[in-house]
This record gives sequence, C-alpha cells and structure tokens, in this order.
Amino acid sequence: MFPSSCRFDVNLSILFTELPLAQRPAAARAAGFDAIELWWPFDTAVPSDTEVDAFVRTVRDAGVQLVGLNFCAGDMPGGDRGLVSWPGRATEFADNVDVVVGIGEQLGCRAFNALYGNRIDGVDPAEQDDLAARNLALAAEAVARIDGIVLVEPVSGAPAYPLRIATDALAVIDRVTRESGVDNLRLLADLYHLAVNGDDVEAAIATHAARIGHVQIADAPGRNEPGTGRLDLAGQLTRLANNGYAGFVGLEYQPSGASADSFHWLPRDRRAA
Repeated sequence: MFPSSCRFDVNLSILFTELPLAQRPAAARAAGFDAIELWWPFDTAVPSDTEVDAFVRTVRDAGVQLVGLNFCAGDMPGGDRGLVSWPGRATEFADNVDVVVGIGEQLGCRAFNALYGNRIDGVDPAEQDDLAARNLALAAEAVARIDGIVLVEPVSGAPAYPLRIATDALAVIDRVTRESGVDNLRLLADLYHLAVNGDDVEAAIATHAARIGHVQIADAPGRNEPGTGRLDLAGQLTRLANNGYAGFVGLEYQPSGASADSFHWLPRDRRAA
C-alpha cells in the first residue's frame, strides 16, 4: 500500500508518448493527475519565444502544475545524457539555464534536473568534473533567484554516465557546495535507476533522505509500472516518508500497455496531488 502522504506526478516524456506533446498535459489531467514533470521538451537548448509560450500555455490550459523540468540534455534518443560535463557546450548550457529559469518562473516549477553527461573519449575525466562543478554552480545560482533547486541524478542504462549510485551524486553535490557556496543542490533519487545499478536503496533512504529533492519510480526489471516487477516501491516510499521526505514522486516508467491503462495500481482518488 502506497503511503497516503505521497504526492504523485506524471513524467510526460515517457508516459502518454502515443500523443503529441501538446496533448499530454490534458491527458494526464483526464487520468486524474494534476502534477506533471518533463525532460527538456524542445529540440534545441534555446527554443524560440513562440515555442516557449505555446508550451507554457499548454500546461496552463490543462490545469496541471509543472513540478519538475530537466535542463537540456542533448540528443537523449541518440544516447546523450546531459551537457553539464561536456566541454565545448558550456555556452549552450548557460543559455539553456536562462530559458529554464524563465519557464520555471512562469509555471511555478522549482525543481530542475541537470543530467551530468557521459564521459567523452579522449577527454580527461578530471576536466569534465571541473566543468561540471562550474556549470552546476551556475545553474544553482540562477534557479536560486526563483527559490529553485538543482537536482543531480544517478542513471542506469548509459555505460558512459559516471554517476550510478546515490553517493556518486552526493559527492558531486558536496564538491560544488564546498567550492562555490551554493546550498540548493539536491539528490534526485530514482528508485529504479538506483536498484538496477546495484545501490543499497534502503541504506540510501535511511542515510540521505534529508538530501533528496525529488523521487522517481519504475519497477524492475522492465522499467514498467509498479507491480510489474520485484521492487518494493510501496515500502520504499513509506520509509522515505517516515524519514521526512515530503516532495513529489514522479512516475517515470514505460507503460506496459496504453499509458491511460497503466495507473491501475493507484486508485483514482490518490492521483491528484
């Protein structure tokens, strides 16, 4: 049984993908949810004002709250996993930060996921880590203007991505805080990614709950909806709540069938935040 304190949101970059993006917020609302999150929803780091305005209008018209947004991460379908540590794209990332803050300010979103980026052949990892520290500090300072937080996420399924378990991300956060003084970096705990990467999820919850800024879930194996795999997601969310986590839980799973049919595990009266 999922704890009654859980506030769920739907990730519209992985759910309702059978629909055009402009129709997904309304589809989430029709399914009973009033909160959404997204990966970067544009083809470029700096979309036109017309594109941004259309996106903002779509979210508002659907009557849902945007509670999480990724910074531009490059070509995700092509294997990219973030610009934060990518030499040669620092200006692109900085320009994207300004757009992200503008969207967050308009829609009331305050949690922004900065995917760290893959290791690049021929580039010294220490050079990438130095760049990442500077970029994360820049992003944190920018979103602080709207009382936002920057999330750092361990990821599975990307062999060149260096942050795999909770302590990997927390080490990055600690470095940035130590070197720049920012205090609004938090761990994004995707319980699926942590489990698939072999992290001790129970220990991470018990030890680091206070440093978690956002949670996402999917079952494993398969990355489908809760109840299709072996993870004790209800138990883990209960332990998170008992350890003080009161933020949103993003549904970032691949539906085993039609998206609208994949919420059977969650009663309709539990879906609105």
